[in-house]
Amino acid sequence: MDLELNKIYLEDCYKFIKQIPDNSIDLIITDPPYEQEVNHSAGAFGKKKKLHFKQIVDLSYGFDYSILDEFVRVLKKINLYIWCSKKQIQFLLDYFVNRKGCYWELITWHKENAVPTGNNTFICDTEYCLFFREKGVLLCGNYFTKRKYYVTYTNKSDKSKFQHPTIKPLQIIKNFVLNSSKENDIIIDPFVGSGTTAVACRELNRQFIACEINQEYHKIACDRLNQTRADGQMTMFLE
Repeated sequence: MDLELNKIYLEDCYKFIKQIPDNSIDLIITDPPYEQEVNHSAGAFGKKKKLHFKQIVDLSYGFDYSILDEFVRVLKKINLYIWCSKKQIQFLLDYFVNRKGCYWELITWHKENAVPTGNNTFICDTEYCLFFREKGVLLCGNYFTKRKYYVTYTNKSDKSKFQHPTIKPLQIIKNFVLNSSKENDIIIDPFVGSGTTAVACRELNRQFIACEINQEYHKIACDRLNQTRADGQMTMFLE
């Protein structure tokens, strides 16, 4: 592979992934933008909270489903964790199950201290991750890593430290890595955000390629990665 491994690229993932050779990747773990309805005056406790228009677009746009064809192309066998909104579940199931014949699981993350909403909706206390694997793809891991639901408090400290609004808990991502890859396997995350997948790979001795289009998040992800040794301890990497 011509691309440098164990690097976070500042790139548009839709263009970047075309540089990755066919059947060269062992696993994809990714958290693309959710497609969802966001009211301009969504509120909590009966109070309205105004969102800037750019925030609304960023939160509700979703992602271009054409990249799924690229996922299938670069993977040796379909082996994929993809975080999504409830609105995206139906399309993803149709694509990977009905069209590609994959096995699948729904993994959920439940937040005990979610912000209560007051706009005639259920509270946003659950996030969804779909796992798809092709026939012949083994599921590794153990009793503790192969859970299908997680119950935690909202990871406010991570959001504050790494300045990313949708950052996922590192331990959940590490479990995905342990369940679906072996040491030195190559994992890609084309929507890496603040770098959680890259950190999990480094700690667990996996190779990775990551991509982030936002310059601010890219810097945060690189700084975060450069302070993580392969044994999980924090240090300053010289590369």
